[in-house]
Amino acid sequence: MTTNDIKKGMRIKLANGWYATMMDNKRGNIRLAEVEGLYTEMGSIYAHDIISCQDKGVWHTISLTDQQKQTSRAVTELGL
Repeated sequence: MTTNDIKKGMRIKLANGWYATMMDNKRGNIRLAEVEGLYTEMGSIYAHDIISCQDKGVWHTISLTDQQKQTSRAVTELGL
């Protein structure tokens, strides 16, 4: 499953271990999610930070598109 397959309302797990609920049906490098971290907040997240997604009770590993891999490398090089 790719990040572009994730739809509004699906549960996701982020690279830092936090869980979130997807809040949009967009595609691309930046998505909107309600993140349950130290506080529950809604905001933009990088698609490359999503590691798995729950669809119909089953967790799927996420694979990135080529553009998302490029963005991940660029963000890593900047130290963000």
